[in-house]
Amino acid sequence: MRAAELASLSTEVAPDRGVTKQLSDQLLTGAGVETIAIQADGLRRLVLQGPKLAQAPYLVDLRDQAPVSWITAPFQTLFGGDGRMVRVIAEPRFRKADFVEIVAPDAELKRALSDYVGRLILVVGFVAGLAGLLVYLSLNLFLVRPMQRITFAMERFRADPDDPASHLEPSGRRDEIGRAEVELDRMQADLRVALNARARLAALGEAVAKINHDLRNMLTSAQIASERLAAVKDPQVAQAMPRLERALDRAVKLATDGLAYGKTQEPAPDARPTPLSNALEMAAEEARLLDKGLRFSNEVDPAVQVQADPDQLHRILVNLLKNAREAIEQQTGRTEPGVIRASFVQEPASGLIRLADNGPGVPERARERLFQPFAGSSRPGGAGLGLAIARDLITLYGGRVWLERSPPGGLRAVLMLPCAVKAA
Repeated sequence: MRAAELASLSTEVAPDRGVTKQLSDQLLTGAGVETIAIQADGLRRLVLQGPKLAQAPYLVDLRDQAPVSWITAPFQTLFGGDGRMVRVIAEPRFRKADFVEIVAPDAELKRALSDYVGRLILVVGFVAGLAGLLVYLSLNLFLVRPMQRITFAMERFRADPDDPASHLEPSGRRDEIGRAEVELDRMQADLRVALNARARLAALGEAVAKINHDLRNMLTSAQIASERLAAVKDPQVAQAMPRLERALDRAVKLATDGLAYGKTQEPAPDARPTPLSNALEMAAEEARLLDKGLRFSNEVDPAVQVQADPDQLHRILVNLLKNAREAIEQQTGRTEPGVIRASFVQEPASGLIRLADNGPGVPERARERLFQPFAGSSRPGGAGLGLAIARDLITLYGGRVWLERSPPGGLRAVLMLPCAVKAA
């Protein structure tokens, strides 16, 4: 455009502004255009003119161009076909006029634009590739490798939990990866402790199983000897016999309970609608509540049914009722009779069986310990397996059991059974 404007200025110095056809062709060729026109003071004048065009050229007015044309015009130039002519109107830069108008072929513009697009694609491709490489290296360094390290530690821990090499040392990062490393380290430590404890219990169970036969023979011999001693008329022997019998009973019960807890593999529960009130009455009878002078208050509607295995539900209730009975029996200085109340609360997706007693109760911090095998007996000499067995059985149903303070001041065992139903 500027070359065409300069070519038009060169015609001003010619005599009478006239130029030969040879000079006109040279000026047009040098400017790379076909026609040059100037409009000044409202008068449009054709300065240089080339061959007549077969069709009207494509108009581009640089004085008033819409922003969208800056996007569409390059594509029209690149894909508009060969041999197209462009008519361009622009404001002059080197002379006073309204506008300068040229008609030129778009071949050079298309070639220059193609070269520019090619270089732009190369530059953009290089920058994109470099950025992609940096992103890949960053992700690999800060995310993939730490996750591979965590995964490798988990695989080694699964293969051999006792292997010290499977321990994952946290890197100290403060992001989510660092938190995952810390939590994995804690989980591995907790699992090692739990696995070691389970291994010790398994070894204990195996040892008890091996000596079970001999232990029973020895206890049987001791019981036979105690029966013979009971026939002796010596007052001192008669005074010592009750303590000996209680000691033997405790030894037999401890061995039996230990074997039952260590060797029993519970079958899958055969859950079906079971009348809860009747199950409570039978459990209370087996727990010998009335024989021990306790009062059992069954406040459950006879129409209530729960979805449970009758045999396993019976064992759960018996263990819970025995635990409540033993707690009441161990309380000294009682002035009122022991009472155990059974109730049922229906919830939208479950049912709560509550067994509340008026015994001495248990501090909140010590309640969870009652569910630990061999650690939570409520009476001296007990094995402490009743609540542990009850919790293991209820877990088979996806339920829970917990202890809380009862309104009378004692302890209340709450048994949550999912899918509890109530008959019409």
